[in-house]
Amino acid sequence: MRVRLILILAASCHLAVAQLQTGKASFYADSFEGSPTASGEKYRAAKFTAAHRTLPFGTVLRVTNVANNQTVEVTVNDRGPFVEGRILDLSKAAAQKLGFVNQGVAEVRVEVIDAGNGKGKTQPVVVDHVTVEEREFYSFDVNKIDPKGFGVQLGTYQELANLFRITDQLKSKYKKRTTVWVKVVNGVKYYSLIVGPFGTSAKAESFMDGIKKQFPDAFVLDYSRK
Repeated sequence: MRVRLILILAASCHLAVAQLQTGKASFYADSFEGSPTASGEKYRAAKFTAAHRTLPFGTVLRVTNVANNQTVEVTVNDRGPFVEGRILDLSKAAAQKLGFVNQGVAEVRVEVIDAGNGKGKTQPVVVDHVTVEEREFYSFDVNKIDPKGFGVQLGTYQELANLFRITDQLKSKYKKRTTVWVKVVNGVKYYSLIVGPFGTSAKAESFMDGIKKQFPDAFVLDYSRK
C-alpha cells in the first residue's frame, strides 16, 4: 500500500509539472491570415489561438508575459512553433494582448487551464531539431554613422527578421530613412529601430504623432543625448 501511494504521488507531481511550461513565444505573420491550421480551422489573427507541438487541439491555455505580467487565454488549434527554443506561436490578437508585437518574441509562462476532451483531427506530435528555411530576402546597405538632430524610435527588437520586415514597410509607406541602434544589455543584443534624422524636435514629434497608432511605444530621441 505504501509503495502504491508513493507511485500515485509521483504520477501526480509529473502531471502538475506537465501543466506548466516556460519559454519563448512568437506570433503568426500577417501573411498567414486565412491559411488552414493543422486542426483544419483557418487561422484568424483576431481570434485567441495558439500553436503548440504536443498539446491536443482544443486545449485552453493561460499565457503570461513574464516581462509585464499581462495574461491571455488561448485555444490550441495548430502545430508548432517549428523554431528551436520556442514553445508557442500565438495569434496576433493574443500577442497584442500580451504587449509584445513590437518585440516579436517574449518570454512566457504557459498553464493548461482546460485540457478539453483531447480529440482533434490529428494526434499530438513531438517535433525536435527542426530546421527552418527562410523564404524572405532583403537588400540593404550597412554603414556605421554618427547621427545628428532627432529621431523617432519605434521599438526595440531581439530578432533581426522582425526588424527587416518593419524597415521594408517603412521605406515603401513613408519614404523615410531608418537607422538601427545596436545595444548590448546584460550580454544580450537588442536592435532599436529609429526613423530620421529630423532637423528639429517639432518635425520628429509631428511624424511620431502620425504613426502612434501603429507604434504606440514610439518616442522622440535626441541624438545629442544618446
